Amino acid sequence: MIHDQRAEKFRQIVENKFQIYNSLFMSLPYDKMTNIGMLLPFLCEESKIGYEAGKTPEEIVEEFFKSHTDLQTEEQKLELLFKIIQYIERQVVLFDSIEDAAFPNLHSDSDKGTVTNLYEHSLQDHKLEEVRQKLKDFTVKIVFTAHPTQFYPNSVQRILHDLRNAITNDSITNIDMLLQQLGKTPFVNKEKPTPIDEAMSIIYYLRYVYYDTIGELFTKIKETFGNEHFHLHEDLIQLGFWPGGDRDGNPFVTADTTKRVAEELHSAILKAYYNNLKSVRRRLSFRGVSEVLTKLSNELYAAIFRNEKITAEDIIRRIDEAEKILVEQHNSLFVNLLTDFRDRVRIFGTHFATLDVRQDSRIHQKVMDEVFAKINGNTDADYEEKFNSLINVSEKVNPEDFEDIVKDTLLTVSQISEIQKLNGSRGMNRYIISNSDAVKDVMNVYAFFKVSGYQDEEINVDIVPLFETMEGLANAENVMHELYQNPVYKKHLERRGNQQTIMLGFSDGTKDGGYLKANWEIYKAKEVLTKLSEESGIKVVFFDGRGGPPARGGGKTHDFYASQGKTIANHKIELTIQGQTITSIFGNKEQAKYNFEQLLTAGVENDVFKNSKKDFTEKERALIIELAEISYKKYSDLKAHPMFVPYLQEMSTLEYYGKTNIGSRPSKRGAGNELKFEDLRAIPFVGSWSQLKQNVPGFFGFGFAMQQMKEQGRFDEVKELYKGSDFFKTLVLNSMMSMNKTYFPLTYYIKNNPKFGAFWNVLFDEYNLSKSIMLELTGFKMLQEEDPLSRKSVKIRERIVLPLLSIQQYALMKIQKGEGNKEAYEKLVTRSLFGNINASRNSA
Repeated sequence: MIHDQRAEKFRQIVENKFQIYNSLFMSLPYDKMTNIGMLLPFLCEESKIGYEAGKTPEEIVEEFFKSHTDLQTEEQKLELLFKIIQYIERQVVLFDSIEDAAFPNLHSDSDKGTVTNLYEHSLQDHKLEEVRQKLKDFTVKIVFTAHPTQFYPNSVQRILHDLRNAITNDSITNIDMLLQQLGKTPFVNKEKPTPIDEAMSIIYYLRYVYYDTIGELFTKIKETFGNEHFHLHEDLIQLGFWPGGDRDGNPFVTADTTKRVAEELHSAILKAYYNNLKSVRRRLSFRGVSEVLTKLSNELYAAIFRNEKITAEDIIRRIDEAEKILVEQHNSLFVNLLTDFRDRVRIFGTHFATLDVRQDSRIHQKVMDEVFAKINGNTDADYEEKFNSLINVSEKVNPEDFEDIVKDTLLTVSQISEIQKLNGSRGMNRYIISNSDAVKDVMNVYAFFKVSGYQDEEINVDIVPLFETMEGLANAENVMHELYQNPVYKKHLERRGNQQTIMLGFSDGTKDGGYLKANWEIYKAKEVLTKLSEESGIKVVFFDGRGGPPARGGGKTHDFYASQGKTIANHKIELTIQGQTITSIFGNKEQAKYNFEQLLTAGVENDVFKNSKKDFTEKERALIIELAEISYKKYSDLKAHPMFVPYLQEMSTLEYYGKTNIGSRPSKRGAGNELKFEDLRAIPFVGSWSQLKQNVPGFFGFGFAMQQMKEQGRFDEVKELYKGSDFFKTLVLNSMMSMNKTYFPLTYYIKNNPKFGAFWNVLFDEYNLSKSIMLELTGFKMLQEEDPLSRKSVKIRERIVLPLLSIQQYALMKIQKGEGNKEAYEKLVTRSLFGNINASRNSA
């Protein structure tokens, strides 16, 4: 019933509004675009009917030209196609804004997963005290990354923000003006953004969305659950930050970049405090209080513009001083303003978000070898000798004695203590190591601190291994067991409060092992690492490297975390968000607050409310292991297919990701022209499947594994697993989300291709099998039947971009045939990426 009501409301305030406001495009003063709004529905209809009839994109587009235009030359046709792309890009922005503006009307404050719902649940089950106890020792941390999954330039982001507000107020005049601005504003970065550009883009969200959102949510939780005996800790909700600190595969992130971003974060939070203080002073105009707050305002101004030092403790001291006068002399009037302000200073310190450093273990080994060779004059030594030599060096190594990456790594480590002095210890306190497969990968980083002159007790940094490949995940238990026994590392952990953060990579895990296998291996790794850590007296925290779509660990995040059982440590939910996930799930106050609440309550509910569906029985565990192995074998066979990489390289947009100027990082790891599977980054890899509307990483092998069970007469076991395990159910529903964004008719033409036809049919057969068996498993009549809002949103978005997909495939076919203006068609492919990615919001 509630689903039906929400679906009807979605029709009224999203679908209908889109139709109304979309009509405004018809009269906009676009250069040479006045008739696009009339032509576009024809291309859309030609595409829809044409694909179902088995026509190729080339046939559809050429038929469109012939039937609906009088264009003759290739140049004229190309110009029209570029104009259509521009038009659709702006339609996507409009739909984003309308959907975002509708969010508060489609979600209630008492929905499942909200703080209010948690409070009511805890009252009904007499668990209020248990919830309070859990909140004392729990943290949610969102870590912003600069991974390139968002194509909107900053100028468009600002319009989107204003457009959302105008739509909320139904201001036709403002909407019309903003759509005109949108029509004249470029959607393309002429040059790749620098890491500083990426950082500043996300710092905008910190200042104008998260400062208020997190402050208000903290107050709400405090007022809902607080009493005289219970006080929230300031680390309940944290922010992390990778732009400017993440140098894994990004040669443009240097020590200077990292320092500059740390300074920008410091400056941004002080500016937020300065503005917050203005509104506080407007109310607190009383004698004594006013003078103290004026002093604080002057001190913040001096820190922002004259680089005078100020700490969080300094700010809190002034607030306490003002509060004392307010309570004693002015009847505590407006005291809540000071309380809220103090809470924000406690939450954000002078760092705003914790800046992480990340680098690949193979780079670290190169640094280790060169530093050892420089100090000892030779390279002939085993690892133990190198490590022991470096941690016992008597003099600090000078980074200037080295070049390139070695020099920069040493400079980065050297300046961590300076950043901590400026931003506080929370400003930078961990070093993450990608591709961690061995103990030496962690100990190398410890050695870097020693050669950089740090005493053991001065290394106020957590060293975080990142396990992301199937091999790395399988090795994780042995690596951590050896680390926990290592005398040097053991002492380091004691100084860090016997807490160890371990990062697990969903994106690369899925790329490497397929959807079901990757998720199960990560789940299993968390279980064994939880047990090992507890036995070693270590509090373990898991940090999940998750992307937007299910194929990169995204999907229904609340359901994923709420489904984890008692065998997995639950001290903290920490995950990465990036690109579209930032703008579409955490992009404005209402959405950000709602989704922070969802994560928080998922973690709390896991411990407080017992649910047998979160823990596997031995029978369920054995079955999911069997399913994971079968799906892994099927996916591995696909990866080993001789056409796998050539298909992506020749038939998809993979080669064009690097030309889009959306991120500072190169789109593949290795050098040279030959494309190898291991060099593919997860984002372009998953994104390319998405652009083909095939979304292979989100489902391939999953359906096959269940079909095998069915053929063995064991499908009832799979049904029982679906009913009995929240974790398995979440994986099924997320995989169905990937399939719902799949549209194989777009590439029907490939089935007759002499080179790739057989490979395409392998993909298509697995999709049909997976869809059929998952519908049978769930009892649904359609994909995403349980989530009508998401299903409706996907349907409209897919309809908007269908002409864009036709244009993209048309251009790819022209390039493959070697026909016409190759450079122009390549630009057409690159440009069409933008709207497609933005429309899908989470890429798959």
